[in-house]
Amino acid sequence: MTILVTGGAGFIGSAVVRRLINDGLLGQKGQRVVNVDALTYAGNLDSLPGVLDHPNHILVEADICDASPMEEIFATHQPDYVLHLAAESHVDRSIDGPMPFVQTNMVGTSVLLETALAYWQNLSAKGARDRAASFRFLHVSTDEVYGDLSADAPAFSEDHPYQPSSPYSASKASADHMVRAWHRTYGFPAVITNCSNNYGPYQFPEKLIPKTILSILNHQPIDVYGDGLQVRDWLFVDDHVQALLQVLVHGIVGETYNIGGDSERTNIDVVRTICAIVDRLHPAARGKSEDLIHFVKDRPGHDRRYAVDSRKIKAKLGWSANQSFDAGLEKTVQWYLNNQTWCERVLDGSYLLNRLGEGSV
Repeated sequence: MTILVTGGAGFIGSAVVRRLINDGLLGQKGQRVVNVDALTYAGNLDSLPGVLDHPNHILVEADICDASPMEEIFATHQPDYVLHLAAESHVDRSIDGPMPFVQTNMVGTSVLLETALAYWQNLSAKGARDRAASFRFLHVSTDEVYGDLSADAPAFSEDHPYQPSSPYSASKASADHMVRAWHRTYGFPAVITNCSNNYGPYQFPEKLIPKTILSILNHQPIDVYGDGLQVRDWLFVDDHVQALLQVLVHGIVGETYNIGGDSERTNIDVVRTICAIVDRLHPAARGKSEDLIHFVKDRPGHDRRYAVDSRKIKAKLGWSANQSFDAGLEKTVQWYLNNQTWCERVLDGSYLLNRLGEGSV
């Protein structure tokens, strides 16, 4: 069996690849993993320790927007499953420069869909009907496509209307719509997942949790947008990976599954908790980490709350998050404390924990 993973050197993608190589697909080992990644700033081979040179891991440096290499990858490796994670994913970057998000998330997804559709249709034409019947394309998306959620509203269900607020979430919403259109129009065997905020080891340090940790270690201001009372639901990346593999194998074609951690927290509470953990695990002579908190002007179009209802995946596929937020956050902080060399290697001169997304394009 061959599993094609796009974006397999990124944060969630590398966690998927490590799980597949080390543990197999839901415990069954021996699959080949074709890891397709353009190796942009957030894709890093240092996130694949112990699996990069594994005989079952095949790395292909390619951009999903380029049709020719995508066609060659499908023809050469003949995947049974596709896990599509390649994406531009940071809201602040999308505010500063929307076009890379349009290109990768919309154009790239359409190129991948067209390539995968032709490959899938060709399987049936060649008489490989069993392989065509079992082929799956899993498109990994975000809860941000649903838009803003008021404080007292129930969490987003899978049939909630899309109301994206940022260029990032609009580009992901567009990609979701294309996947559904390919399924409806061509019968293409696609499934979609929408997840809440991921966190854990190997996350690029532009995101809230790793950026806060590294700001403390570098004794830099911890920027908190607005009043810091924006609410996010947090999902430990290993729990997300388990959910994705469950959906890949057991999900129903054409269905959407929300994946959440049932761990809603305000941004300021997350930051203060990180400060307390770092002060306990890595005490410094510079005073309390909370003293570094710096409230700054909110970013444009900042959604107040996200939360997804995960009852469908729990009831239909038997998945649930195993990691509590407090325990997962402690593991994450400890990992960054122990792996500062990784952080130094992935950070370059184009990004040094500076603020992004103030609204100038």
